[in-house]
Amino acid sequence: MKLSFKAIRNIILILLIFLGLQLFISWNVYLFLSYYYPETSLAWLGIVLTVIALGYVIGRVKWLGPLGRFFKVIGSYYFALFEFFVLALPIVDIIGWISHIAGADPVGYIPLLGWITIALLAIFLLFGSYNAWSPVVRKYELSIAKKPEPGTPKTYTIAVASDLHLGNIVGNRYLAKLVHTLNGLEPDVTLLVGDVLDDSIEPFLRNNMSQEMKKLTAKYGVYAVLGNHEYYGGHIERYVKEMSQIGIPVLQDEVVSAADGALHIAGRKDMTAESVEPGKRLPVTELLAPLDHTKPIILLDHQPYAFDKAMEAGADLLLCGHTHRGQFAPNHLITKRLFELDWGHMLKEKMHVIVSSGFGSWGPPIRIASRSEVIHIELTLTGE
Repeated sequence: MKLSFKAIRNIILILLIFLGLQLFISWNVYLFLSYYYPETSLAWLGIVLTVIALGYVIGRVKWLGPLGRFFKVIGSYYFALFEFFVLALPIVDIIGWISHIAGADPVGYIPLLGWITIALLAIFLLFGSYNAWSPVVRKYELSIAKKPEPGTPKTYTIAVASDLHLGNIVGNRYLAKLVHTLNGLEPDVTLLVGDVLDDSIEPFLRNNMSQEMKKLTAKYGVYAVLGNHEYYGGHIERYVKEMSQIGIPVLQDEVVSAADGALHIAGRKDMTAESVEPGKRLPVTELLAPLDHTKPIILLDHQPYAFDKAMEAGADLLLCGHTHRGQFAPNHLITKRLFELDWGHMLKEKMHVIVSSGFGSWGPPIRIASRSEVIHIELTLTGE
């Protein structure tokens, strides 16, 4: 793929900003360490921190094997540290500068500010880890003005999870918690709304995660769709095959009739397909047009865009993920501006929309102003 001049310029600009911030972080860490270890080298410290910062990228080099996985995990955690330092250190430096102007002795305020920063970082990591590894179940009671088929239920229990990000950090133990939670809802249908994989399928295969995933049960079946990270990993065909072998269809611009034909479940390809496979993602109108619109239509689309088009196409319930609600503050303020709905529930005229903050996490398993979650929906057909 040939990059444009604008794209190259933007990449260079981002790299320069990143390196500048790394130098800023390295300098602050150096000031603290040199108080206790005067022989600390700023150059070597900067190199070590930069290598750690690039660990996620280094870890994607396949031939590194276990060493690559180690770098990827370290690099993932550094994403959280990087953001924390970028937000916290300017405030710490301003306090240090004021202390210096006021004539305070650096021997007193430098170690004090350093230990306060470390304490805040520890709180950030502990609280964020708890939010990431302790998922909650959010229940929504929704109604659709459609009549149930004769002899079919009026209310359906639907269990939903998005953004599992199974990989080197989110593994079988956490997946088992998901299976237990979803099955505990005794769902009629279970739906996985994309990004089941973190990107590479290798940990999924190596750790035999499909056997844990196989334990998911629902009266009328378990269904999944693709997210952007399945496309990033580049093993969609293998992933779809693995899921199919355990009885979980991955819907790619496909529709199935569940609950003995009483429900339509439509799954879209992720919008990443529009760039990876130009012209090979069906417009939502074409996907839903052939359906019997007197029956409830549940649409799975990983990224929460174009609600109006899904509504006009006849979807009754749109389920999305992708945003993680920013995963950690203040990113949630950005996602709130980027998306019509970045988390929670809204009614788009007659169409219900639910965007999940996700069950797993991308990068570090840290959540601030966000929580890992499973969605429990009680969907009632009012017959109006």
